[in-house]
Amino acid sequence: MSYFDAASAAPLHPVARQALQASLDEGWADPARLYREGRRARLLLDAAREAAADAVGCRPDELTFTTSGTRAAHSGIAGALAGRRRVGAHLIVSAVEHSSVLHSAELHEASGGTATRIPVDRTGRVSPSSYAGALRADTALACLQSANHEVGTEQPVEEVAQVCRGAGVPLLVDAAQSLGWGRVEGDWSLLTASAHKWGGPSGVGLLVVRKGTRFAPQGPSDERESGRAPGFENIPAVVAAAASLRAVHAQAAQEAVRLRELTERIRVRVPGLVPDVEVVGDPVRRLPGIVTFSCLYVDGETLLHELDRVGFSVSSGSSCTSSTLTPSHVLKAMGVLSEGNVRVSLPPGTPEEDVERFLAALPDTVAAVRERLGAPTSAVTEPAAPVDSLVVDALVVDALGRRCPIPVIELAKVIGDVPVGGTVRVLADDEAARLDIPAWCEMRGQEYVGEEPADHGSAYVVRRLS
Repeated sequence: MSYFDAASAAPLHPVARQALQASLDEGWADPARLYREGRRARLLLDAAREAAADAVGCRPDELTFTTSGTRAAHSGIAGALAGRRRVGAHLIVSAVEHSSVLHSAELHEASGGTATRIPVDRTGRVSPSSYAGALRADTALACLQSANHEVGTEQPVEEVAQVCRGAGVPLLVDAAQSLGWGRVEGDWSLLTASAHKWGGPSGVGLLVVRKGTRFAPQGPSDERESGRAPGFENIPAVVAAAASLRAVHAQAAQEAVRLRELTERIRVRVPGLVPDVEVVGDPVRRLPGIVTFSCLYVDGETLLHELDRVGFSVSSGSSCTSSTLTPSHVLKAMGVLSEGNVRVSLPPGTPEEDVERFLAALPDTVAAVRERLGAPTSAVTEPAAPVDSLVVDALVVDALGRRCPIPVIELAKVIGDVPVGGTVRVLADDEAARLDIPAWCEMRGQEYVGEEPADHGSAYVVRRLS
């Protein structure tokens, strides 16, 4: 079995395992107590904080251990907004932030604050000028992930931090995906991360608040972790998290080169092995181990199950995975195909042979899923005689009540039945159609005319160009 979902959770690093087992015997006591066992636990906690701070590039007293990366994000955003409430209640986030950040933005709006969501380009990258344009006199906080968790695109954190610093606005960086590969450069004010992303144990997050940043912890607090993360510290897990972060940093430069070559191999070869595939994310400015692609005419959940059956654990941002029936907010913001999405995220140490086996198994797996769904073997049949621009709708496809990728499959089946210049109206009520039909048009060289209201759902109009 090949585990290719390190972006969700990396396998426990051997150093983390060793540190966890050792500190279970030494770090069980209350570090706030003055007796021998308490002092021993405090020494372990302080050493872990110093090691983590050194890896992050901050002072030890700026770093707080939390119970998760999500908790770090929630606490960081809430505390920063509260600390600057006299300035205003305006929050800036990118449209592709992790859900923990976006949920905080929604809660902030529900509480009377305002939020601006910065759009991204088709690679998933923000523009520093967009952040500059969104800054206002009442902006209390800006947030930007260092790299995207679904497509691996790295963000221009240094440039955005400079823009924010010039306006006197703190920038919170979600570094969950990138911290295992090295420090986040730039003049940021707050940073969050999660240990299970770099091979540490789950249940440990980092919240860094640099000196000079106005911060007011929210909710009940106690004397632990400077009042920013109340409750008894999980010292064995914290020690393991810090030890593994230091260990992965020591190997990061060499392993990044190797994994980048393997993911580049996937990026280049998949479109040649599998028809009708869109590789998404920035081709250059991306994390070493992540590559994401979407397959037309494929049910993402079924594809993931089939890949699991043949020995590959991958993830997906498809609208047809897990319990959600809405498209991935990341893929939606990028304006790329969401159906049949596959995210391959290689953990450090992934053998080259595993990637070759994946590339060998993928074409037949995708073909089998497409056949099961009745997908067309050819996207467009030979064209009928061209017609002039006065051609009106020739076909209506009723895909109401049918989930992705069926509306796109039905469109592909009939597009060849209308003359060049003719149109097809696809009736659909699946949210994914709003993203996938325009993406299909771009991939297949057809014209997406637009969306029109319908009695039920929406009508998506497509004009045949070839």
